[in-house]
Amino acid sequence: MRKIYAIGIGAGDPEHLTVQAIDRLNRADVFFVLDKGAAKADLVRLRRQILDRFVTGPGYRVVSPQDPERDRKPLDYRAAVADWHRLRADVYERLIRDELGEDETGAFLVWGDPSLYDSTIALIEAVLARGTVTFDYEVVPGVSSASALVARHRTTMNQIGRAVQFTTGRRLADGWPTDADDVFVLLDAHTTFDQFVDQGMWIYWGAYVGTPEEILLSGPLDEALAERIRTTRTEARERNGWIMDTYLLRRPQ
Repeated sequence: MRKIYAIGIGAGDPEHLTVQAIDRLNRADVFFVLDKGAAKADLVRLRRQILDRFVTGPGYRVVSPQDPERDRKPLDYRAAVADWHRLRADVYERLIRDELGEDETGAFLVWGDPSLYDSTIALIEAVLARGTVTFDYEVVPGVSSASALVARHRTTMNQIGRAVQFTTGRRLADGWPTDADDVFVLLDAHTTFDQFVDQGMWIYWGAYVGTPEEILLSGPLDEALAERIRTTRTEARERNGWIMDTYLLRRPQ
């Protein structure tokens, strides 16, 4: 039977890879590395560096299909995401069906941890539900962007006895979560932390965490720091053609 691994590869530093992840890399016959275009070529390059460094056998293949485009300015956000996921599931289905032999193993190299704000597991389940190809799969955890962020800032995810929440910039725009004192914000293209300037918050912000381009900023969230993060973020995106950032907002006890 075909086998698929969804392998968490960490937040950008190849040394984030776990012993389990390296073991599964060396069991795979084919690696599926989606091409997200020239602007995000660094993401493909980092994955290939991981393979060059940790895979000891010479016989593996790399298949790099084009990742479907997502509508970035939709009238209906949820419908646009659902349509994008359907197109990506089409790609996954074709890869598993056409690029793997009956007894071969394929692997998706998942940025961060597959369980946290990533669609790989859902896409694999969607392909299974279609019933067009039979396979088993295993999820290998990785160092998440949130874990890497707090480690680099030498802090913790939560305060003693206090709740922590993971959310998106889109959800944070609706207001501070109920009963949470620490909020990790992912997928925020609009610097939603601006809403909480001068409210006694601390922010721990990072971009490209774990990579040579890593940027870290932290401190009391006043207008000066907010402006510095906004400017730094804009300049980094223009310089690299893409940005992957996250931040922790903390309401001190």
